[in-house]
Amino acid sequence: MKTILVTGASGYVGKALCKVLAARSYKVSGLVRTVREPVPGVEYVGIDLEHSYNLSAVCQDIDCIVHLAGRAHVLSEYDQNPLEAFRRANYEATLSLAQQAVAAGVRRFIFISSIGVNGAETSAKPFDEYSEPEPHADYALSKLEAEQGLKSLLAGSGTELVIIRPPLVYGVDAPGNFARLLKLVATGLPLPLRGVDNRRSIISLGNLVGFISLCIEHPAAAEQLFLVSDGNDISTAEMVKALALGMDKRPLMLPVPNALLKFGARLVGKEPLYTQLYRSLQVESSKARKLLDWQPEENTLETLVEVGRLYISQG
Repeated sequence: MKTILVTGASGYVGKALCKVLAARSYKVSGLVRTVREPVPGVEYVGIDLEHSYNLSAVCQDIDCIVHLAGRAHVLSEYDQNPLEAFRRANYEATLSLAQQAVAAGVRRFIFISSIGVNGAETSAKPFDEYSEPEPHADYALSKLEAEQGLKSLLAGSGTELVIIRPPLVYGVDAPGNFARLLKLVATGLPLPLRGVDNRRSIISLGNLVGFISLCIEHPAAAEQLFLVSDGNDISTAEMVKALALGMDKRPLMLPVPNALLKFGARLVGKEPLYTQLYRSLQVESSKARKLLDWQPEENTLETLVEVGRLYISQG
């Protein structure tokens, strides 16, 4: 496959993926709402997927589509009907794009979903590809609906489907809660994390981009679902310590009873944040390693230290 269409090409993952693909001499088209910091060698197409219904020209002569565009977690929600907003962006727009990909003869459609499809936390065992979906948020529900719609639409069509559910994707320019964590660690303020021994599966930006790149070409990736991570699960406290080390800071961690933290989070409407910081979410990613012979190149703790260093160096 030589001609790749990346949707959401100006986003956090999309931009990094475009850089890698262009460097490997793929012909890359980037579908974006607005071109920001263009990657050399990428041809950009300005389209809003939610409001563009004729994408046939965009899909012509494309071998593989990597679909990253969509409505992600919203830290401050203002929409009166968030679920419908997520469905428009993550379900309806995705199915519309896939329909036209089939009509244009696109060989492979890679959909970047979310581990949130499986649930918000794990207890007895990690999530794997056989775990029953239990989305607890509107965002995750819309992703699950898109997965199901794509399976039905692409079945027997000649367009191969690959679904990837990553957990938290981290890096120096990561958006959302990881960006907030970086800022918080940089302040040096005390954090109520002493004694927290949760286990979180995460994936570096470089490892995720490497895996997506592998799925573009690998024949065994066709019609598969993958849960992927670095493979080195860590606690939130270990994450903070690694970031702080890269920032040349010594983090101060305070012991706070778990029941008090949970009550406080419920009181201020931050239960999802409590879950992310203090509960476990682990994924079993051995399928990707065995079926595709994938080996993550970046080590979790080493990469987190480097992320902390880069964050401080950027001012």
